[in-house]
Amino acid sequence: MGIKKGGWFMARLTLQLPSNARMVVVSNRGPFVFEETPGGLRKKEAVSGLVSALLPLFRGVPGIWVAWDGCIASGKEINRAYQEGNLKWLGVPLTQEEVALYYDGFANQVIWPLCHYFIEKCIVNSEWWEGYRAVNQKFAAFSKKASGEADLIWIHDYHLALVPGFLRRRGADGKMPKIGFFWHIPFPGPDTWEVIPWARDIVEGLLGADVIAFHVPGYVENFLSCVASFTDATILPNRRSVLYRGRVIDVRAIPVGVNHELFTALGRDETVREQAGLLRRQIGTEKIFLGVERLDYSKGILERLAAFEYFLEAAPEYHGRVTLVQIGVPTRNGIGPYSDLRRQVEMMVGRINGRFGTPSWTPVQYFYRAFSQRELAAFYLAADVAVVTPLRDGLNLVAAEYVVTRDGGSGVLILSRLAGIAQHLQEALLVNPYNVAETAVAFRRAIEMPASEQQARLEALKQRLARRTANAWVTAFLKVVLEHEVGKASAGY
Repeated sequence: MGIKKGGWFMARLTLQLPSNARMVVVSNRGPFVFEETPGGLRKKEAVSGLVSALLPLFRGVPGIWVAWDGCIASGKEINRAYQEGNLKWLGVPLTQEEVALYYDGFANQVIWPLCHYFIEKCIVNSEWWEGYRAVNQKFAAFSKKASGEADLIWIHDYHLALVPGFLRRRGADGKMPKIGFFWHIPFPGPDTWEVIPWARDIVEGLLGADVIAFHVPGYVENFLSCVASFTDATILPNRRSVLYRGRVIDVRAIPVGVNHELFTALGRDETVREQAGLLRRQIGTEKIFLGVERLDYSKGILERLAAFEYFLEAAPEYHGRVTLVQIGVPTRNGIGPYSDLRRQVEMMVGRINGRFGTPSWTPVQYFYRAFSQRELAAFYLAADVAVVTPLRDGLNLVAAEYVVTRDGGSGVLILSRLAGIAQHLQEALLVNPYNVAETAVAFRRAIEMPASEQQARLEALKQRLARRTANAWVTAFLKVVLEHEVGKASAGY
């Protein structure tokens, strides 16, 4: 499982690695989705920002991806392992009870709402915590088995916050690969985390890593505040490192990037462009607004619909001339708040269309389904304005995908100030998604913006995103981890 010098990894990273270097990636869900069918398991590639960013790495580098394969185990642990090219996939078997406690329970009804500042939706449930802890131990055990002589174990996201600490304990008596952790959602400060009794456990679990990274500097500062509040670790003067139990842990802001090559190519693809033209003819209005996200309460869909309704009330001259296309991708079915949100969204869409629609005009066209990246690219090309207005978001790559896909000089991005990516995309029309009137004004401003201003803003956004690609993120993170010297602070201390 060696890496040949001059391959993709070496060319991108420009670091001297041992010829037998190996990598293990660990995440809740992996690069493929498996479904049980009467004819056996059916596999298809998963659609996610993480997968599109990391899969190219394994085209040139042999490695192992440890994740739950989506299938429910019977209780007897049977290792599921698959090989595809350089990538070996090791499935972590989870029972129905484990999924209910770890994923549906603690991950999605405790950590997710807490980190998105929806404390009222956060349920303190000790049984969920024990299930989360047990599954994290299982992931750590599988990761340790997979690591062998690996140089790096790269763990991802809030589902697996305890894995670094468990791995550190398992490797206490032998050689331990470097451990990197990337937290993909917002990370609030200690005043929010102290709502749950297990804040110290989670922070200490993360401190098992050698390098911990977040999207933006604000999350780094919040994490350091939590370290100071909940542990006896020392924050080093450079504000980029923590001294904990004799080890130095680097803490950095390294934002994920868009798959620039993919969406640029899709934006120029003739078939995709034809599909975009067909969409515009089918929708039939002069201007098209587009919203795309999972149907999650953090995404601000209800507030966006309210802003669009406000806009239609205030601008009757645009009746029949504009359409809001809202794509809500199904997620976390069966969890109460998500079922409630779906009903609320459908009721609001019905109300707006009932108030303003005519036999020849449907103001809101709503799709409750998932689309492929190719299909989404057609929507991005068809839309005059992308409306990306989450109430809170770790980063948000939809905004970046829209900008990168656009192949002409037109297109406007309305973006929430509370999305992490807003720090990098200041040329967008930035709004407070809770302020319905402000967002409604942005709707009008976007469709009335002169072509020269659209072109200038879009070009500036494109230039920023050209430097923030998925490849650049992988390269930057691995560079920090592989150059990390165990027991020493990073440069500047």
